[in-house]
Amino acid sequence: MDINRMIQTVKKHPDYPKMGMIASHLGVVRETSLDGRKVTGIEIGLDRNIIDSIVSEIKKMPGIIEVLIEVGEGTLKVGDEIMAVAVGGDIREHVFPALASVVDRIKRGGTTKKESF
Repeated sequence: MDINRMIQTVKKHPDYPKMGMIASHLGVVRETSLDGRKVTGIEIGLDRNIIDSIVSEIKKMPGIIEVLIEVGEGTLKVGDEIMAVAVGGDIREHVFPALASVVDRIKRGGTTKKESF
């Protein structure tokens, strides 16, 4: 996963001159679960069809020009990158909600996560 490469790809979009913002998210495996237990790693599964559908829907949001997503699949250890997202659009009032929505939706329905302790 290379968030800088993803941002450079967004900048190559033919409608880049219409963009006023590129926002990104880089999720990493943390050492503590939400309930406070020590995590040794996680297992990530993904449904590419659902992720593709989410991207298509987010691109229909007002002002959104490009959405790129990469998800780590398989066994990941603490510190590994889980998900990278780059969203390009016209103004922050459009881009920030789109970024939050795509991350939330992928975590809820496009991926599965099982922590190891």
